[in-house]
Amino acid sequence: MKPTVKCPVCGRGMYLHHEYKYYISFTCNNRKCNHHLKQLRPAAIDNPSCENLFGKISFSGHRFNVNTIITAINLYFALNATTRAISNYLLDYLKIKVSHVIISKWIKKFAKYFKSIGDKLTKSLNLDDSDEWHADETVVKIKGKKHYLWICIDSETRFITSWNLNSSRESNCAFSLFKNAKKFGSPRSIVTDGLKSYNFPIKVIFPDSKHIVVKDFKDDISNNLIESFNKTFKSFYKKVKGFKTFDSANSLISNFIFYYNFIKSHSSLSGLTPGEVCGLEYSHQDKVDWFVKY
Repeated sequence: MKPTVKCPVCGRGMYLHHEYKYYISFTCNNRKCNHHLKQLRPAAIDNPSCENLFGKISFSGHRFNVNTIITAINLYFALNATTRAISNYLLDYLKIKVSHVIISKWIKKFAKYFKSIGDKLTKSLNLDDSDEWHADETVVKIKGKKHYLWICIDSETRFITSWNLNSSRESNCAFSLFKNAKKFGSPRSIVTDGLKSYNFPIKVIFPDSKHIVVKDFKDDISNNLIESFNKTFKSFYKKVKGFKTFDSANSLISNFIFYYNFIKSHSSLSGLTPGEVCGLEYSHQDKVDWFVKY
């Protein structure tokens, strides 16, 4: 059975005009109104990579105790330390012998655990009042092959609303990115560079948001905000010296963004985290507990 909807303008029924891959187009039966409506088909849009994580959500069943595992993970993201440096620290100061390879596995394995915390915190987060979201993509290499990390960030809070790791720069990747970001609302405008892959997804998923395309960094509105994020991310990316597999890259990026959103204090936000600026309620003790409860 074909779907039927009411016209939001005159209240009459609308007829199905055309079915596309990502949306259905309706036209009002009232010729005087002739209003057109696009109805999104979320099930037809692939989930972004941030929703496709592998790993464990429990620290049980490990040879090393949970405090050792958590200390290693925290040092990796909080102090930007390498796995070899962490291995040396654990041996020199805590007399715990663990190889840098094992530490690397810990960092990747628990991405799903930290994501579950982030999902609970943002369950009722609404950013409808946001003036601007910025979207961009930056290059990363996985086993020497070029991939793109797509990012969507809220301008006021610096909160990463969605991300997607993919080998493509086509519009299907932007659809996945914005499908996931949509759960936090619709901003007044979305700022991107001139990549045409953004145009149609923004028009379909955020019909009431203005799409601002930055063509020159001398413009009044630029994409410097997300370029600043990219610089922070590149500092982390330089440390890992590229990724060996897609799954490990996806897990490491997931943990980095969790740390960026909920744990890292930002000088531009008066020492708060993006999550705290969003109004999410969690204390310093809560952040400690994330690393000791399992």
